[in-house]
Amino acid sequence: MNYFNFPIEDYTNNFVDNWLLPNTAEFFDKISDFLRAFINMVTDFLLFIPAEVIVVLVILVAWKVSGKGLALFALIGGFYVGAVDLWDESIQTVAIVIVSTAISVLFGIPIGVLTALNKTADRIVRPLLDFMQTLPSFVYLIPAILLFGLGSVPAVIATFVFATPPVVRMTSLGVKQAPEDVIEASRAFGSTRWQLLVKIQFPLAIPTIMAGVNQTMMLALSMAVIASMIGAPGLGDTVLTGISTVNIGLGLSGGLAIVVMAIILDRITQSIGKKS
Repeated sequence: MNYFNFPIEDYTNNFVDNWLLPNTAEFFDKISDFLRAFINMVTDFLLFIPAEVIVVLVILVAWKVSGKGLALFALIGGFYVGAVDLWDESIQTVAIVIVSTAISVLFGIPIGVLTALNKTADRIVRPLLDFMQTLPSFVYLIPAILLFGLGSVPAVIATFVFATPPVVRMTSLGVKQAPEDVIEASRAFGSTRWQLLVKIQFPLAIPTIMAGVNQTMMLALSMAVIASMIGAPGLGDTVLTGISTVNIGLGLSGGLAIVVMAIILDRITQSIGKKS
């Protein structure tokens, strides 16, 4: 039965072909050029540093913030990535994760603070976050390819959309959960709304915000394999090549490297959040 026909496919294609691309192509090209230069700069910088130096720095940071166990794991993980000859691919993945996480945090924390302080903004943003979190991750790839082509730029854009909601939600939650007695005491001493936010609510929310940053980073890393389908370089491309060629060993090597990276990043950011 078909009592009502709504040709959303035709409407969407007409909108994209006749208005979106002709009117916004130059704008999105500029964004693409900027992001590509930024990603290449981060990648080139990380590749310029000797692998041994990066591994030692990661071990020292892991030891400092989490303890000897994670430091030992980072040492073993560094040897593993080098032994399977996936260092360059790992750096490319790290660069995409760093850039996408930085953009997510740059936009997510201010939006989270705004939704915590403004009920109208909260009512507007919450459905958008629900939409971003429930939409299948593969769907993000369609507009990313359409507007930014193939490569690392659409991967960063798709990852940004996919990974931003946690940091927005956790920032909003952290600011809202500031103890009421502390807030009242601050107001009693004459604090302005800005002082209350900067000196009381935001500092108390930092552990919760760091939990959101942690989740955002993990989601960004989880997009590595999916983003490889639109030309993103890195470990995801290694895993995808192993899948497409039925090369189990290659897929396993890349997958384990992603696991190593995920565990190290997860434990470090978790420990920073707890200490903060």
